[in-house]
Amino acid sequence: MSISDDKKHIWHPLTQHQLYPNHILIKKAKGTLLYDDNNKEYIDAISSWYTCMYGHCNPYITSKVAEQMNKLDHVVFTGFTHEPATKLAKELMSILPNNQAKLFFSDNGSTSVDIAIKMALQYHCNIGNKKNTLIAFEDGFHGDTFGAMSVSGLSIYNGPFKDHFLDVKRIPVPRESNLSEVEEKMRKIINDNEVAAFIYEPLVQGAAGMKMHEPKHLSTLLEIAKKNHIITIADEVMTGFGKTGRYFASEFMNELPDIICLSKSLTGGLVPMAITSCSQSIYNAFLSSEMEKGFFHGHTYSANPTSCTAAIASIELLKSNEIQNNIKRISQKHQEFIHRIKEHPKVKQARQQGIILALDFHNETDRYGKLRYRLFDFYMKEGVYLRPLGNTVYILAPYVISDKELLKIYSVIEKSFDLV
Repeated sequence: MSISDDKKHIWHPLTQHQLYPNHILIKKAKGTLLYDDNNKEYIDAISSWYTCMYGHCNPYITSKVAEQMNKLDHVVFTGFTHEPATKLAKELMSILPNNQAKLFFSDNGSTSVDIAIKMALQYHCNIGNKKNTLIAFEDGFHGDTFGAMSVSGLSIYNGPFKDHFLDVKRIPVPRESNLSEVEEKMRKIINDNEVAAFIYEPLVQGAAGMKMHEPKHLSTLLEIAKKNHIITIADEVMTGFGKTGRYFASEFMNELPDIICLSKSLTGGLVPMAITSCSQSIYNAFLSSEMEKGFFHGHTYSANPTSCTAAIASIELLKSNEIQNNIKRISQKHQEFIHRIKEHPKVKQARQQGIILALDFHNETDRYGKLRYRLFDFYMKEGVYLRPLGNTVYILAPYVISDKELLKIYSVIEKSFDLV
């Protein structure tokens, strides 16, 4: 492979090629490290978009998948089932919030969200109470397919398509300072519309710049939704599988979601897969002698056996004492780093939830403005892969990262203060 072939044929995601035509050629990865074509090392401080949480090419996961590939590569999941899927279901149910009962397989985070939205809308239709409005947070992000875009609030991704979206009403993220106003706005939306569902990223809004909110405030909104028979959808595509300090961010709230969206680190970053889980009551609304009340949604690679095997191995690692202790260790190191830099004159705010750490610089800048690229280039030059979001820098490193590697990430971030 050559960079010239890339430029000739490939259209990269989230890229304005007229302004930024060059891409770094990565030829291999292992553990926390990426290696380019010159063998330069980069610490993957964001786990390649929050996927490779157990390290790149984790030998436990890859060995299990290699074994599975010699048994069953793929089979249609309509009319058939297989052991990797049933074993994964059992493993996943052992760590999901205890109101979850059924799993629906798909391919990626966006499709898991689209499925959740369709489940919610059809649920109300099936029980004869048709509703068409959704409530979502301002600045939320749920993916790039049409349903997921509809409930996302970041205009840089959605602008050309907004006239084609579902009916979505937005509310601010609740905080101590605005909680009563947010409650009032939510209740007004409910009174004025036929609301089917409330979708949210629990505790951390990832693409918005790792914005964080408190469990008690989100619990208040979930209670309002429950009292008004509104389906609650937790988008845990980013937050799921230990990143917030518990298996799922939803465990911090008093009210559990009716539906949960899962992907990213579900398979340890090895292969694509997503799951939308739901409560028994949601599933029951689709049981009928009328064929059209079934959930007619399907993906060719649903419950791919190799993907299921990767997910089983990943969950086994997640539940291990080693990974759980690492999560606590990383969280503690983040706390110490925040304590050190939070009063720095260049730092507007620093925050943490589990192993997720973020800081904002005072400089206001466009999401993909020049500051973002200046910081990115500096971090890569220093051998650390960080992907700033506007004036926000965040760390979401693999669970297997060493203290030495963490200290290097912290040091490089501190050195970048001179660029701001």
